[in-house]
Amino acid sequence: MTGYTMLRNGGVGNGGQTCMLRWSNRIRLTWLSFTLFIILVFFPLIAHYYLTTLDEADEAGKRIFGPRAGNELCEVKHVLDLCRIRESVSEELLQLEAKRQELNSEIAKLNLKIEACKKSIENAKQDLLQLKNVISQTEHSYKELMAQNQPKLSLPIRLLPEKDDAGLPPPKVTRGCRLHNCFDYSRCPLTSGFPVFVYDSDQFAFGSYLDPLVKQAFQATVRANVYVTENAAIACLYVVLVGEIQEPAVLQPADLEKQLHSLPHWRTDGHNHVIINLSRKSDTQNLLYNVSTGRAMVAQSTFYAAQYRAGFDLVVSPLVHAMSEPNFMEIPPQVPVKRKYLFTFQGEKIESLRSSLQEARSFEEEMEGDPPADYDDRIIATLKAVQDSKLDQVLVEFTCKNQPKPSLPTEWALCGEREDRLELLKLSTFALIITPGDPSLLISSGCATRLFEALEVGAVPVVLGEQVQLPYHDMLQWNEAALVVPKPRVTEVHFLLRSLSDSDLLAMRRQGRFLWETYFSTADSIFNTVLAMIRTRIQIPAAPIREEVAAEIPHRSGKAAGTDPNMADNGDLDLGPVETEPPYASPKYLRNFTLTVTDCYRSWNSAPGPFHLFPHTPFDPVLPSEAKFLGSGTGFRPIGGGAGGSGKEFQAALGGNVQREQFTVVMLTYEREEVLMNSLERLNGLPYLNKVVVVWNSPKLPSEDLLWPDIGVPIMVVRTEKNSLNNRFLPWNEIETEAILSIDDDAHLRHDEIMFGFRVWREARDRIVGFPGRYHAWDIPHQSWLYNSNYSCELSMVLTGAAFFHKYYAYLYSYVMPQAIRDMVDEYINCEDIAMNFLVSHITRKPPIKVTSRWTFRCPGCPQALSHDDSHFHERHKCINFFVKVYGYMPLLYTQFRVDSVLFKTRLPHDKTKCFKFI
Repeated sequence: MTGYTMLRNGGVGNGGQTCMLRWSNRIRLTWLSFTLFIILVFFPLIAHYYLTTLDEADEAGKRIFGPRAGNELCEVKHVLDLCRIRESVSEELLQLEAKRQELNSEIAKLNLKIEACKKSIENAKQDLLQLKNVISQTEHSYKELMAQNQPKLSLPIRLLPEKDDAGLPPPKVTRGCRLHNCFDYSRCPLTSGFPVFVYDSDQFAFGSYLDPLVKQAFQATVRANVYVTENAAIACLYVVLVGEIQEPAVLQPADLEKQLHSLPHWRTDGHNHVIINLSRKSDTQNLLYNVSTGRAMVAQSTFYAAQYRAGFDLVVSPLVHAMSEPNFMEIPPQVPVKRKYLFTFQGEKIESLRSSLQEARSFEEEMEGDPPADYDDRIIATLKAVQDSKLDQVLVEFTCKNQPKPSLPTEWALCGEREDRLELLKLSTFALIITPGDPSLLISSGCATRLFEALEVGAVPVVLGEQVQLPYHDMLQWNEAALVVPKPRVTEVHFLLRSLSDSDLLAMRRQGRFLWETYFSTADSIFNTVLAMIRTRIQIPAAPIREEVAAEIPHRSGKAAGTDPNMADNGDLDLGPVETEPPYASPKYLRNFTLTVTDCYRSWNSAPGPFHLFPHTPFDPVLPSEAKFLGSGTGFRPIGGGAGGSGKEFQAALGGNVQREQFTVVMLTYEREEVLMNSLERLNGLPYLNKVVVVWNSPKLPSEDLLWPDIGVPIMVVRTEKNSLNNRFLPWNEIETEAILSIDDDAHLRHDEIMFGFRVWREARDRIVGFPGRYHAWDIPHQSWLYNSNYSCELSMVLTGAAFFHKYYAYLYSYVMPQAIRDMVDEYINCEDIAMNFLVSHITRKPPIKVTSRWTFRCPGCPQALSHDDSHFHERHKCINFFVKVYGYMPLLYTQFRVDSVLFKTRLPHDKTKCFKFI
């Protein structure tokens, strides 16, 4: 404690020693600092000086740190790599410099070329401007030249006569009325559209005497006619219905004449008027016989020679049925061809014959004397002799078992009721129709009724009497459906009927069924035929048949379509150019005012049949896109591709005689968006594709967020009114090509298969050309037809789930084919493809064409279709048998012909043979 206190107080003792220690520590610190300063500052200076002055020594061997002579420094192990790098970089810099100089030289040359190109462009622009001026001047000169050498044409001026205009001077002879002197063409220009004004019979006195059924049926068909207009001032034709009258004796001819002349638009002489007298009974009197009809046309079923004006008046069919469509279930089938009786006749002549059957002289005796005034005696004797000979089973009755129907003088009255007569005709191969004995009676309602009933049940009419004027005789080819035999040849009738082959009989029966169904069966068909005859006579084209207006469903596009490797697997096969320009539509039907030889060429219906369905006949509407339908393949059109027979190799040619053509894909779908998108993507890059029409058959619209693929052509999504498979064949106005590829949304076809099918169709435009084939078979135990989908070499149908057909058939399917068939399709939600095959085979009398050897075309992994249901085939069996009843026979034809794509895929040199046969 004492020491510690002394130390704190600075006392003596150890205090001196402590001070020394402090001084010694300070000296050491100072020396250490000085030493470090000398080392850090002066030593580097001295070393630097020494090193810089050391190289000045005389002896080279004394150099320690200086640079060595030559490359001695590079011999050091760690410096060699750095030297090599320096040399490489130097060389690269030299090369880059050389390249830079070359590029500068090239840039200078390119700049010179650019300047030269700019000058060339300026010169080309000047030349182009000069050429445009020359073209403009040439066009102007051409127009001036055309104006000088050709008159300026315009639409005909429509001259509407005044209400009280007397018109043309009346003909000198009452029966001298013809179109040129009794019809006012100024009211019916070619571009008028043929407007027709129909008088309301209820507004006139004679309307109260009309048969209510006739009046009701007539009014119904008038409301649905496309030519009828309510504006009488612009009408081309005026139609008035005057019969059938319930009690003809009540309406006197003088009263009827007065009422006709008082019609608002009669214009003193009744020109451009048509007076229609429809008959429902066989004893309908000739109501207009003593009535002055002026320049008005008369359309009725009974005409005397003194009354009928050939080429002006019209012989029409009686109105037996007032229904909208025939009852096909009551119509007998057209096969078998031969029936129980060879021919039948039932009738009774009310007025006494010139001689009885026993007093009839032989044919040789009459030829030696004066010719007979009435051949009915000869007819009775001959037919009785045929019946008694029993060479063939015939039935002739000249006396009715019951009271005969009232008839005109010298006319054979009908026997029994209509149902009884039809039952007998169903058993008759031929139906005899004996014309009236009075030669001045050209046609009567009784004869027309016999003709109607014979055609209705498929008995081939045999008309005895060449003076008869059959209904629509100046337009219809009756020799294809009936036999007209002069009465003096009655002894040869039996031989003539036995000489006809079964194929000829079936053809005549089929044509007769077509005539009856199209022109006789209903009030609508009769009225349309009357208007069509007049329109054809005055050379006005028919109104274009309506197209189905497509209600498009908005959708978003832009999704890039992928490439399916199966679609692109075509090898080196050139399928054709992918169209980069706007879609090319087929030429419209332009021959509305002219008829050419190609229109009359029956290239695909040589046998008598329902060829009148074609648009080139007078009674059918003009279809808007069918310019090349009949003409193709007939030799009347120029053949495309090289000149002088040089041609193209088989693979490179598209086929057909049309230089350029595309097709439209029609795809039916129902709430299968993913499957649909995949199918649309597979169409990406398909050559000759015009557009895709997607028929959305579901009431539920597509998803709003659905992104549709961009395949290079327009995709039209069409909304339908109801879920119907018939929508597949509607003639949508968006279809602008003649060729239609009908395809299911789950069909899986390669591009080369589609292109080959398109090529085959171009050379067989009247056929269905497709991929999956089916056939029909006769079930012997059940005596009915069966639908068969087993794989075989024989087929009679091609399913329209993947097939080409002409748009013409879409019109026929939707508007001409019997409605009963479309109703059957809607009932079963099935069989629309069978119905289309029936229709085409019925019209063309040709089987379809199957292309490629693939048996299945369904896409892998797609949802199960309706065709996999067990009831699917049972429904198709029923459909086939029902369609056979509607058509009256089986129109499908078998074929083993198939077109394979062997040569289509085989590349052949140009110097080899150009002509090959399909396998």
